[in-house]
Amino acid sequence: MTPQEPTSKETKRPLLWGRFSSFVLLIALVGVAIDQGSKLWLLYGFDLARNGPVDLLPFLEIVLVWNRGISYGLFQQNSDLGRWLLAGVTIAVTIGLWVWSARCQSRLVALALALVIGGAIGNGIDRLAFGAVVDFVHFHVGTFSWYVFNLADVWIVAGVAGLLYDSFRNGPNSAAK
Repeated sequence: MTPQEPTSKETKRPLLWGRFSSFVLLIALVGVAIDQGSKLWLLYGFDLARNGPVDLLPFLEIVLVWNRGISYGLFQQNSDLGRWLLAGVTIAVTIGLWVWSARCQSRLVALALALVIGGAIGNGIDRLAFGAVVDFVHFHVGTFSWYVFNLADVWIVAGVAGLLYDSFRNGPNSAAK
């Protein structure tokens, strides 16, 4: 019996390093650096806690909010157990997204996953270092106030938008391929 070449269905897909992994790593690290740099500068360079809030435009200000929950302030955690559970979930989700990125075949999906990974790591660092995520961008119009967010949140929203765009552009489940 002679060995046969595996068919495309039998070919193993990479688990931890794939076609776009270097790209994903670079984008995620740049996103983390920009996010963390902005937060550290606002906390320690500008001292936002003492000098803020700062009105930038009639509808935009820089304020300091410590978010002990997840997006939109959901699931607020005021205990160390809750903090560490959210940190653990962040680590697990980030690992899952990395594995997905190692298997993806599209640069758009790789970019989108890199943005989500970078945002998750940026907010995860805050949670581990401070016990809460540093949020500082506040949009408001009159008495209507949108939630306060940070650059990591922007990366996550942009990444999810990229994944949604890819799924609609190429049909169901295209982002998962």
